[in-house]
Amino acid sequence: GVAKGHADHILISGHEGGTGASPLTGVKNAGLPWELGLAETHQTLVMNDLRSRVRIQTDGQLKTGRDVVIAALLGAEEMGFSTGPLITLGCIMMRKCHKNTCPVGIATQDPVLRERFRGKPEYVERFFHFIAEEVRVIMASLGIEKFDQLIGRVDLLESDSAVRNWKSKNVDLSLLLTPARKPYPEAGLYCTQKQDHGLERILDNQLIAEAKAALENKSAVRLQHKITNIDRSCGTRLSHEIANRWGAEGLPPDTIEVRFQGHAGQSFGAWLARGVSFFLQGDANDYVGKGLSGGRLVIAPPPEATYKASENIIVGNVAFYGATGGEAFIRGVAAERFCVRNSGATVVVEGVGDHGCEYMTQGRVLILGTTGRNFAAGMSGGVAHLWDPKKEVAHKLNTQMVELEAVSPEDLTLIQQLVQKHYKLTGSEVAEALLAQWDTASTQFVTVMPTDYKKVLTAQKAQTAEVK
Repeated sequence: GVAKGHADHILISGHEGGTGASPLTGVKNAGLPWELGLAETHQTLVMNDLRSRVRIQTDGQLKTGRDVVIAALLGAEEMGFSTGPLITLGCIMMRKCHKNTCPVGIATQDPVLRERFRGKPEYVERFFHFIAEEVRVIMASLGIEKFDQLIGRVDLLESDSAVRNWKSKNVDLSLLLTPARKPYPEAGLYCTQKQDHGLERILDNQLIAEAKAALENKSAVRLQHKITNIDRSCGTRLSHEIANRWGAEGLPPDTIEVRFQGHAGQSFGAWLARGVSFFLQGDANDYVGKGLSGGRLVIAPPPEATYKASENIIVGNVAFYGATGGEAFIRGVAAERFCVRNSGATVVVEGVGDHGCEYMTQGRVLILGTTGRNFAAGMSGGVAHLWDPKKEVAHKLNTQMVELEAVSPEDLTLIQQLVQKHYKLTGSEVAEALLAQWDTASTQFVTVMPTDYKKVLTAQKAQTAEVK
């Protein structure tokens, strides 16, 4: 499916279950050998005559040239190294990457600790020279002239009977060592052709052509289009054209307004630039507003919809991941990992799934509905306001870095303005009901505030007061 979906690369990552900052239980127990996934992936692609379209990469504790050769024989063209190069730069595996206390100055922003860093690019370069030299020696011993000739040659591998013991006597490696060319003897064993992504047929090309006046002289443009789930990353190339011509400032607000009808594919409105407004009557797949960069997204059900918007998911997982600016109004529920790593966008939605606002650093989120578990995990900045009439938020909050507090008068005014704007743009029944009973509803909002972020804001206010 991944290859048929025109992916260029497939990554098989294995061995340990996490990075240096992961819990020890994850590191010790969550990983699987990359050899298993790599062999099965390669065999399946070859048997379906799809292997020649994609490049396979693998990683997970690769340390030597021998590891590289084995990975190639099992079907990988590319290998990823992480821990090895890190060690060459001086890492001593303290597993404190997330605490800002790295004693050798690698994973830290502390200027005192960073002075201890002694790594040099030449050390990493030398490490890979030795890896390549070992690969060359092994290839010569096998009679292989080019690296491509190694890929998928499982006939050059055999299990070592000398290392068998009572623990491994029932392990059968025959499936890993099965040649993959049985159904198609002529099938390719490595990537020899590029995928046809059909970029000349994407919807953005039409948008760019129709918005020519806006792109060239900032004239207002109003467009209407149907959209389907094969229209992915809609708005990305349009935003690229805007950034190329007008830089980070983009266009004046609402210069380009596009109204869509249908079911948007993945990454609808990704990296949408300033001056672009997308209105969608329908629903959208995962990654809506990914990297939103100043544009506006408004999503609502079509007028003929019979379902209740506030009780149904209208945008998929990981909406507004890494957004840096702009605003969005979603009449409906967002799925899991909503606004992960939001760094500046203002977003209104009528409910979210698990892990909402994870790792958020800036921006503002207003949730007019239910919230999933583990909300605000790792949230270090920005503000989230939640409508909580049933007093449930406290039980779903990850309080490691945030605290729950009452809404300030200033924030309450801003919340009311956002609810009014949400109703105006989407016709939300939830927003209409809240505004109709605002005296009661205004007492049911709570604010999720990162603890350290609050300290910074308090210090800034105190400093401003002293200056005055």
